[in-house]
Amino acid sequence: MSNPLSPKIKLSDDGSHTLFVPELDEHYHSTRGAVQESLYVYIERGLRAFGEARATVLEIGFGTGLNALLTAIDAIEHNRMVHYVSYEKFPLPAEIVAQLNYTHFVAPQYALLFEKIHNAPWNEQVEITPQFSLHKIQADIVQQPPIIPCNAIYYDAFAPNKQAEMWSEDVLRHVCAYLQPGGIFVTYCAQGHVRRALKAIGLQVERLPGPPGKWEMLRGRNERG
Repeated sequence: MSNPLSPKIKLSDDGSHTLFVPELDEHYHSTRGAVQESLYVYIERGLRAFGEARATVLEIGFGTGLNALLTAIDAIEHNRMVHYVSYEKFPLPAEIVAQLNYTHFVAPQYALLFEKIHNAPWNEQVEITPQFSLHKIQADIVQQPPIIPCNAIYYDAFAPNKQAEMWSEDVLRHVCAYLQPGGIFVTYCAQGHVRRALKAIGLQVERLPGPPGKWEMLRGRNERG
């Protein structure tokens, strides 16, 4: 599937790159800070809140690979075993990926790690490090179920006013069907209809303070046995 979008690299306020998509008038990350948003929402409020030494993460929207990179770094530095499954309908072209400044911004020693994440073949499970395995899937998550049970879901689709279908109760129910007891769902989005949809599918939902530039974010927990 060729990418119908033409994203452009932009600097966010913390110095790290985001991408702007003219066709949607939308950014991939917060313009207030791409890296700090991803760290706060997905690592601190998601993976670390789950807290176990082993975790399977399901990401909706591989995008720039930033969330995968930060998760891999966390796994290495905290000796956590993470299996990471990420769905992306339209992967970015290599020429854009090559220009992203995340490793220079976060930690230059992880430049090779970022390359390995992006060079990993699609639709295959690959061991990136002894602590981090990756399965990138080029597909529309709506058209097929997640392939394995998961402990954390990073929901990083474009905003509801740009990609409304991804935030419907039906799609959220579809994605959360494999979230295991004790598992965590995190997203930067805090809109009321999303919170109500997550509650309707059985998650215990809390509003949390958002990253810089966002008032709130949402975290759901599967507390069913």
